Amino acid sequence: MLPLFPSPWLRDDHAQLADAAARFFRERWEPQMPAWREAGLLPRSAWREAGEQGFLCAAMPEQYGGGGGDFGHEAVLALELAKANNSGFGGGLHSAIVAPYILHHGSEAQRQRWLPRMARGELIGAIAMTEPGAGSDLQGVRSHARRDGDHYVLSGSKTFITNGQNANLVIVVCKTDPALGAKGVSLLVVEVEDAEGQPVPGFKRGRNLHKIGMQAQDTSELFFDEVRVPVDNLLGGEEGREGQGFVQLMTELPQERLLIAISAVGGIERGLEEALRYTKERRAFGKAVWEFQNTRFQLAEVQAHLLAARALLDAAMSAHLQGELDAARAALVKSWTTDLQCKMLDICLQMHGGYGYMMEYPVAELWADARVARIYGGTNEIMKELASRSM
Repeated sequence: MLPLFPSPWLRDDHAQLADAAARFFRERWEPQMPAWREAGLLPRSAWREAGEQGFLCAAMPEQYGGGGGDFGHEAVLALELAKANNSGFGGGLHSAIVAPYILHHGSEAQRQRWLPRMARGELIGAIAMTEPGAGSDLQGVRSHARRDGDHYVLSGSKTFITNGQNANLVIVVCKTDPALGAKGVSLLVVEVEDAEGQPVPGFKRGRNLHKIGMQAQDTSELFFDEVRVPVDNLLGGEEGREGQGFVQLMTELPQERLLIAISAVGGIERGLEEALRYTKERRAFGKAVWEFQNTRFQLAEVQAHLLAARALLDAAMSAHLQGELDAARAALVKSWTTDLQCKMLDICLQMHGGYGYMMEYPVAELWADARVARIYGGTNEIMKELASRSM
């Protein structure tokens, strides 16, 4: 495979972290992946190991236990995880989505309380947005929290929650004033386990959902039935912060969508590597499959699309690192790269023939894992609707 063009945002320290992560994922975690897929989740010990390696909260300031880096460090971790064909580890969501909510919108006490433990892998983060009746339309959430003295009383159900079985720190999107619509949305940070690791009263984990792909990732239902949450856990922890949740969500969603695009491009890169390897080794009609013109032409097209996707991603990364990536462009980058990911991996799978349909071949897992990227983080249809509003 031809090398990709150099990424203008990639510094030496980013590249060093990428090399260390690639080696760790290959040598330490890859042998354990079959067991993790069978279990439907990674053990919490793997999260603590990731923390020890500096793979959690790499962009969080050192004063909060993080790596002191920038989003480029999170990006290379996401790329290497995708290229390692490891969709089970929800570290990207934990570090590049949940932690920034606390850093950017939390009080100083909240940052000191939660971020260092997240960086060590002692706390595993999740964000509970989606409900059985509300997905991309976050204004439609029905989970609600009423004030009762120095607590909120939280009730509602969430579904499709990444890290749902492992998470012990969950940001819950809820209504603190249902009559106000979007202006009544708040974010409550819920510590769903007590000091002994037992669920707090009223909290229950539902099923670890059985999915088409991402078999090693715990994606779950979560239920809150009159869960008492200290008022201090309102994101921001300040008087008058109720109803700020929708604004907070809109502020952070562009980075989430960029993270999805990063994984999409990494998945295409690994898929192309697998297709090249297989077609150069597999023989049909007395010669390698690679020697057929159709094979070479199709994979050359995949390479061209990968170069285009990486160029778009690099432009978005450069903009984001300078604080210039807006919601409309992030939405388009997410939708285009994930649509492309599914198309390109379908070609790579086809090149394997019947073996491409067998789960012991990495391309099959890459193909199955990719499909959800067009749905989560906001469906691609919603992404195009959002982008069109700025045209």
